[in-house]
Amino acid sequence: MNGDLCLLSAVDLRDLIVRKQASPVEITRAVLARAEALQPKLNCFITLCADEALVQAREAERKVMAGEPLGLLHGIPVTIKDIVNTKGVKTTFGAVPYKDNVPEEDAVAVARLRAHGAILIGKTTTPEFGSKCLTDSPLFGRTRNAWSAERSSGGSSGGAAVAVASGIAPLAIATDGGGSTRIPAACNGVVGLKQSNGVIPHSQVQDAFGNQTYVTPTTRTVADTALMMQAMAGEDPCDPWSIGIPVPDFMDTPAPRGDLRGQKIMYCLSPPGRPVSADVASAFKASLDRLAGLGAELEEFSGEGFDIEPIWRAINHTVWRTRFSKLAADHKDELSEAFLKQLALATKVSGVDYQEAMFARTALFRRVQSLLTRGHLLAMPTLTRTALPIDQDLFGTIEIDGRSFDSVRPHWFPWTMLFNMTGHPAISLPCGFGRDGLPIGLQLVGRFRGDAELLRVSALFEASHDVLSRRPG
Repeated sequence: MNGDLCLLSAVDLRDLIVRKQASPVEITRAVLARAEALQPKLNCFITLCADEALVQAREAERKVMAGEPLGLLHGIPVTIKDIVNTKGVKTTFGAVPYKDNVPEEDAVAVARLRAHGAILIGKTTTPEFGSKCLTDSPLFGRTRNAWSAERSSGGSSGGAAVAVASGIAPLAIATDGGGSTRIPAACNGVVGLKQSNGVIPHSQVQDAFGNQTYVTPTTRTVADTALMMQAMAGEDPCDPWSIGIPVPDFMDTPAPRGDLRGQKIMYCLSPPGRPVSADVASAFKASLDRLAGLGAELEEFSGEGFDIEPIWRAINHTVWRTRFSKLAADHKDELSEAFLKQLALATKVSGVDYQEAMFARTALFRRVQSLLTRGHLLAMPTLTRTALPIDQDLFGTIEIDGRSFDSVRPHWFPWTMLFNMTGHPAISLPCGFGRDGLPIGLQLVGRFRGDAELLRVSALFEASHDVLSRRPG
């Protein structure tokens, strides 16, 4: 197992491949060996594609040696969350009824990565249909945090974040419907971006016009996120929100050049009544100090009126009920109690309730827009505490600094669901560690369709401290 290759960024691997100093076959073998060694401990894959990956790697090496044109991700290993369609490779949605499902075509984002030469090494774990913030399922069990076997990986893109954090592959496709990319990114100390609505086309969503879910990148560095964005962004006729959006030069933006002078960052620790651990509060203050040290002007904003979990739930659970009620009736014994309970909750939401929540969603967009006319970016903690226990119950209590609270979603990630509904770009960046040795995340939010500028600021923040030098044991 070549640990050095496994721990390099995609940007560095790309440079080595282009200069013929590392071969796609060598890199793929190293990554697969690491995956096979760590899978029994982490359980972050549902499917490994070793044979297929090596075939792709040999063809990638042939193209390099023949001097043929190379894509942005030529020869670089990538994982795909098992909720995103992959042609000819099982896509189970983390659900027993779909354990043998093999799609006939790639999702648009996957097809674009393949077209740029990325090598699929496996499908990463997800709870059933990405339905919760913890990554476990009757199909595969629990996925463990990259830093501690006693802690959850977060979710629903837990497998994606763990694979990246543990050095299995530098790039991962995840998804985010309420924080499903940013939550596990914060839990595992990696970079998780939920881009603006439409920047990366979503070819699997059924309600394209009311969509609040995203196909997203998860990486170890901001530069690698930019690399994935360059490959995946751009309009596609399947997604009306993608049409007409120009693709900026994402790869140029993450170079940590300049400073933040002239930028105002609006910040808030938490909505009223939502507690934050002392560790997270301390890391957040230190992050604000770093941003100020880069030249940013800071202004606090009130979190009043942003306790929006009931609005998110009314919309999201109604969508799930519409999609999955027949599946639940036909396969009740094969689905988890938590998934079935969430579908049952949706029966209490009337059509009027749903439409009122959609009206509230528009009002939230306008409130965030108003904040972003006063400032250039927003800042807040990604999560209110570090990763939850490995056996955490979604409907159980959550403990924060020795105090118990009655609901996981609004008490653990009060800030992530908001930006799924408004469509603004939001990124979780590693910003420190708790006393338990586990990572803490900072969430930065950019102006609508201001994804490139958000990545530029993120790169400056990333370069301002050495948190990336610390890796899981």
